[in-house]
Amino acid sequence: MFDKFYNFDADKMAEMFKMPTDMNKMFEGMKVPGFDAQAMIDAQNKNMEAFVEANKAAAAGYQEVFKAQVSMFEETMSSLQKQMSEMKMDQMTTEGASRQIELMKETFEKGLASLTDLTETAQKANTEAFEIMRSRMQNSLDEMKDMAAKAAN
Repeated sequence: MFDKFYNFDADKMAEMFKMPTDMNKMFEGMKVPGFDAQAMIDAQNKNMEAFVEANKAAAAGYQEVFKAQVSMFEETMSSLQKQMSEMKMDQMTTEGASRQIELMKETFEKGLASLTDLTETAQKANTEAFEIMRSRMQNSLDEMKDMAAKAAN
């Protein structure tokens, strides 16, 4: 049901960024003293893989947020329909009014709890994606230091 609304495919996006085989061959033939072209290509491939994984994590998290929002909307509309069908304004009693106020309060509190859950889900998705990229960035810096050290020798 949700696919018609939310159909992000991180794998398809990754295909757009793949380096053509010819480009790899071009770099492989590059001969610069102390420079390991293959190591650079491998590092960039790892960077792209991390980027794709981070996007997959973020997309999965936001898909959960989207599904929860749709579910919340459907539940809220159902609840409102029920409340409206039970409310008889021309026959409203003090007890009936109190019950309606209590139902509105419950709906508000449930909505607030749902929004808190949505916020936590989005934060988790962002944190996971950030951690994937942070880890790769640290590894990439270490790889560059190693390449520089080997080039200096």
